[in-house]
Amino acid sequence: MSTLLSKARRFAAAAAVLIAGGVTGAQAADVRVGFIPVAGSGQLFVIDGEGWAKDAGLNLKLTQFESGPAMISALASGTLDAYYGGIGPIMVASARGIDVKVYASAAIEEMTVVGRGDFGTQANAATAAGFKEFAEREGRPVRFATQPPGSVPDTVLRYWLQNVVKADPATYQITAMGIEATQQALLAGAVDAATIREPTLTVVQQRDPNTKLLALGGQMLPNQPGSVLALTGAFVKANPEAAKSLVALNTRATTLLKEEPDRAAKHLQKGLGKGITDLATFEKAVVSPASKFVADPMTIKDATGVMQDFQLQLGVLEKAADLDVLFDDSFYRASVR
Repeated sequence: MSTLLSKARRFAAAAAVLIAGGVTGAQAADVRVGFIPVAGSGQLFVIDGEGWAKDAGLNLKLTQFESGPAMISALASGTLDAYYGGIGPIMVASARGIDVKVYASAAIEEMTVVGRGDFGTQANAATAAGFKEFAEREGRPVRFATQPPGSVPDTVLRYWLQNVVKADPATYQITAMGIEATQQALLAGAVDAATIREPTLTVVQQRDPNTKLLALGGQMLPNQPGSVLALTGAFVKANPEAAKSLVALNTRATTLLKEEPDRAAKHLQKGLGKGITDLATFEKAVVSPASKFVADPMTIKDATGVMQDFQLQLGVLEKAADLDVLFDDSFYRASVR
């Protein structure tokens, strides 16, 4: 029965794509997509790898970025139509008057905190007392690596440190760097801890079994907003059917990621592996506790409000974005109707 239900859901998703997509049979619509190289953006690689985009009349042109904030200028300049990455930079862009909205979620609670070396081996590492103990013993603060201010990794890390751990700011130091640099710094022992996502979490744990998982995303911020699918207003206005098709395909890809993870892993390896990370790593990453694929954008709306309030407190946001404007679930609802 579960198999029949699974097939029925996939058939419904496929039908939604055909209903929503009015570009099939016409000239292919170009979609310039910026993405962050993490498993949380896995729907993009499934859509591309399965050939669904081509079938729906979409010509995806992918550009990789090392952090969400780096994509803001691309969005502002009109060189991107779609965005797969953290919601933080989209809030910044929207608050600055850039016409961009979140039309679908991709993943929630994907950030994790890991520790290595002397800090990681402490039984109380994820506590204020543990931070104090390390700082007093080593004569320096705990060194963290994360992405730039305004990004989801930086914001959620600071939220966790201040509101969950409640560590003394004097006992930790945060350094901003790209995703690959964060992984390298962590493995080289240049930092004591970092916020990382899949597949980096699996890679780091495989290379150093002593790496300690200090917190999962839900422990840092419940329903923590992860990767999202955002579209520019100009693209939606010029290509409404293509926009609807892409959101419908995101819904379909979310189902495949959850129901057929090994099949999905092959596409993530092609899109993210760069020929050096094996398939087994991605098969583990897709079913990791840090991989929670969710398509409904309303799932993260409340938590986004919490994160935005904290960003205003930090000063990385000059003014709040109107979440009722920022979120548009009409295409998602059409895809599951």
